[in-house]
Amino acid sequence: MELSRQSFIILSITLVTTFATFVKSSLPHGLQTLNISSEITTDPNITASFATDFGNLFNCTPGAVFFPSSPNDVTTLIHFSYTSAKPFPISQRGQAHSTYGQTFVPDGVLIDMPSLGRRSGRRNVTDGPFPYADVGAEQLWIDVLNSTLKHDLMPRMLTDYLSLTVGGTLSNAGVSGLGFMIGPQISHVYELDVITGTGEIVTCSRESNSDLFYAVLGGLGQFGVITRARIALKPAQKRVRWRRLFYTDIKLVTSDSEKLTSPGNNLSGIVDFLEGEILLGVAQASLIGSTFNFTSSDVQKIIDLASENNGPIYFLDVVVFYNDTTATSAEQVII
Repeated sequence: MELSRQSFIILSITLVTTFATFVKSSLPHGLQTLNISSEITTDPNITASFATDFGNLFNCTPGAVFFPSSPNDVTTLIHFSYTSAKPFPISQRGQAHSTYGQTFVPDGVLIDMPSLGRRSGRRNVTDGPFPYADVGAEQLWIDVLNSTLKHDLMPRMLTDYLSLTVGGTLSNAGVSGLGFMIGPQISHVYELDVITGTGEIVTCSRESNSDLFYAVLGGLGQFGVITRARIALKPAQKRVRWRRLFYTDIKLVTSDSEKLTSPGNNLSGIVDFLEGEILLGVAQASLIGSTFNFTSSDVQKIIDLASENNGPIYFLDVVVFYNDTTATSAEQVII
């Protein structure tokens, strides 16, 4: 293909500008020679948008941001750093819900994990006696749930907030009010694909490469980049009963919690979800109507309770799953 003089000048300027940007940064100059260089940017307007997280306690701009289109792109980047004379730091970020700068990578490359799912939805559900879903680490749990519900299935364990990435919660633990009896999300994973620090893609499980499997789950991204997870599924729950119980006495809160969760207790096993929170006085109590579907009279009762207590008030969220045949017993339990 022939290039006009004008096209050649524009192309030359683009290459020189890109090279100059890498020279200014602390990143190796060889990055711009990789076949993934078009997916790496040091544009300050873009890198600045990755400088904070949900905690909003710190501000740390990465040296570059990487928008991979496939797991192989990630292996290329990590292998390049591993084999470089001067390796550079690499971190990965999902929905940026870390709270203390755990994914920050000053003078390094930050991998934008959601980019992996932009070309295809990597969510495959397999039925059977032990159903599971193979999902990309960049997928949101809400999307995974919606995919599994089409098969009348759901993940065994879900976080309360579902707009989190699979890789993000598995790199931490994945906790919610569902986990007091069955454990966190990392206890319900069959298999992982992980890109190690050498740039190698390794499939691991409890039986195969188990050291890597257990290190990565809850490992805060320190031992590799999760790119795929095989998640355990169960039959989807049809209905739930939910009650919010308010307290002014913290001792009663802990006592009731233990009655509902302690093995061997006559009340254990009848509640499927249990979670507690604290409201620090009237100011927070008055906001509860904006987040939950309480009537104005119920909100006023909560405010009055906080005012009379002249201090914090507590509540427990109690949930029981049921179906048509167990509706009556569920109502009795939740009352």
